[in-house]
Amino acid sequence: MENQPRIRAEGISKRFPGVQALENVEFEVYPGEVVGLVGENGAGKSTLVKILSGVYSRDQGRIWFKGRLVDPRSPQEAQALGISTIYQEPAVIPGLSVAENIFLNREPRRIQALGMVDFGRMRLDTQASLSELGVDIRPERLVKELTVAGQQMVEIAKAISWEATLLIMDEPTSALSGSDAERLFEIVRRLKSRGVSVVFISHRIEEVLQVTDRVVVMRDGRRVGELPISEATREKIVRLMVGRAVDIFPKEKVEIGEPALEIRHLSGKGMVEGVSFSVRKGEIVGLAGLVGAGRTELARIICGVEKRIDGQILLDGREADIRSPSDAVRLGIGLVPEDRKGQGLVLKMDVRENVTLAILPRLARWLGAISRREQREVAAHYVDALSIATPSLAQLVENLSGGNQQKVVLAKWLSAHPSVLIMDEPTRGIDVGAKAEVHALMSQLAGEGIGIIMISSELPEILSMSDRVIVMCQGRITGEFRPEETTQEEIISCATRFLTKEQLQIEAAPAIA
Repeated sequence: MENQPRIRAEGISKRFPGVQALENVEFEVYPGEVVGLVGENGAGKSTLVKILSGVYSRDQGRIWFKGRLVDPRSPQEAQALGISTIYQEPAVIPGLSVAENIFLNREPRRIQALGMVDFGRMRLDTQASLSELGVDIRPERLVKELTVAGQQMVEIAKAISWEATLLIMDEPTSALSGSDAERLFEIVRRLKSRGVSVVFISHRIEEVLQVTDRVVVMRDGRRVGELPISEATREKIVRLMVGRAVDIFPKEKVEIGEPALEIRHLSGKGMVEGVSFSVRKGEIVGLAGLVGAGRTELARIICGVEKRIDGQILLDGREADIRSPSDAVRLGIGLVPEDRKGQGLVLKMDVRENVTLAILPRLARWLGAISRREQREVAAHYVDALSIATPSLAQLVENLSGGNQQKVVLAKWLSAHPSVLIMDEPTRGIDVGAKAEVHALMSQLAGEGIGIIMISSELPEILSMSDRVIVMCQGRITGEFRPEETTQEEIISCATRFLTKEQLQIEAAPAIA
């Protein structure tokens, strides 16, 4: 690593109306260095990298890039300097090919005056960028045919084609499976070996510890510390992030009662076959498995989103006829979906409206008119009870942080007083403080007698928050354990039980395309 930083930001400040987003921040990255940038939602991470990448202008401060004072005023200016950013949702055009996405608006020309695109050269240059990353994707393939991981590789290849020497990755693994994330880490290491500098932003501290050389921590718009990776631990990073020690998995022992939900030989079209298990009152049942194991499909069948073709669902010992989500809500089943923005919230509605979505019939008065007073009272109660950070009940939920959006989804179901709550990846994409709050809420709900199914791809979460762990593979249950009597290796073994040797190889080193 060279002594001269590739990029150095000095005294960076940025204020938005009513919010000091950054205050006198120093930040530097050296050639061939991977720096982890961590902090809670609202800490200022994204604001900082958007200033470095030309999306925002700074109020104060200076930026040096390769020893030269620079002032990028747009992403295009930043790219021209050699600074590229990859966000958690790839900015690609699905209907275009991989090559067309990589060279969008800068296509090589056969005859410049006539504007004729040299598609042959474009494909060759694309193949060179992809081969440099060790990625096997055909340049002519349509981007919409790729997985999210594949689309991110296209974004990285685009940055390489721009000859980027600083790559900023903002939550790049939030939508990836564990194996796809590992593939991404391999790419990061390959870039590092070529001298490319990488800023890696993630809420998953385990990833930061795995892939970075140094961790810079932000809190409330300020840089509050840094740790070389040799000295960094989860506990030290969390303490710097939140200013105190935090128990991320505050699981409490509660009295477990009779079965709240029983599933008998449940089958659905495609991914669920003959599944049987129960959830007792006050019990948290962790549902583990690889992506595609059928866990989300099972939850959607229970809630009437997907059609059940065989089997029984019993609530409090009585068979339940669930044919639609409204049936599930009426019978006391709530679903916190994996995709909170697409399925759990109406982003253009405010907090008040979202919190009460599941109980509108209860709030309806003459001719179906909703009682605004009761709606406000219910929403205010849960905003206070769950410590939802919002300036008012009239705030659009799209403007809230990921953790607070997740709390709004939880508030929506708590207002319906469910007896069974299914939580699909409940802490995905939220910061460590919000994770601890969601976990504490789960324990509280269990203590109130609610039966909880927690679907999670994070094995530490499964083992720390569950009273019982059920493992699925290819739509079937392959194991059941007490967390204190099992290991991550045993769970993974069950999660791959029905996979062939070829499938296991794909899981270990997945084809990005």
